[in-house]
Parts: sequence; C-alpha cells; structure tokens
Amino acid sequence: MKGRMISPGTAEGVAIVSTEPIGFYGGIDIETGIVIEKGHPLEGKSVKDKILVFPCGKGSTVGSYVIYGIKKNGVAPAGIVNKETETIVATGAILAGIPCVDQIDIEKIKDGDMVLLDADNALVTVQ
Repeated sequence: MKGRMISPGTAEGVAIVSTEPIGFYGGIDIETGIVIEKGHPLEGKSVKDKILVFPCGKGSTVGSYVIYGIKKNGVAPAGIVNKETETIVATGAILAGIPCVDQIDIEKIKDGDMVLLDADNALVTVQ
C-alpha cells in the first residue's frame, strides 16, 4: 500500500492494530510501552517492537514526549502506520526516529500480520 512518509526509515514486525485512536499521554506507560488507557481495545498489550497501526492520535501534545520517552526507554514500536497522522504523533515519531507512514487503509492490516514498513518510499507491505 502506498501512503505518505511522515518519519523516515524502515521497520519490520508484527502488527498490533487498534480501530480506535491512541492518546499517548495517559494512554501508554512510558516505562513499559504497555497500553494503560482503561477500556481501550489494546489495553494491557505492549507496543514494544511491533508495527503499531491505528487511525490517528488523540489528546495532549505531551503525547509527543511520551513517544520520544518510550523510544528512549527501549519499549517503542518499531514503526507506526496511520490512516491520518496528526501533529502529536508526527512530532513524536520524528523526534524519536520511529518510521511512520499515513494515508494507509488500515482496515487491510490485521493483528498479528507481518508488516514491512518502508517509510522512505511511503510503502506498507503486509506479508
């Protein structure tokens, strides 16, 4: 699938998919990379080394710092794929050096799919 590059780089990993937006501030534990937002479809799951697929971000601009923090703590996703990347996720992904692509039909990606993310060429391949 062809999208738009938000943050350059390449990544490969197992998809962890949410149909709901993710708020990184208060939604993901900065020390563990585990989704802690009550009632979120990914609650209790780790994003570490996964290709994190979700429609868009939500919430506080502090979310950008949380993305940077989970990268610094070694518990960040290998890559991010969005339907639409808004400024909070874009800033965090760029600061953290996490490959990120948007304008992708995320409904074509399922939990557990192996995903190749080539953000340099804005390509997402599901194997």
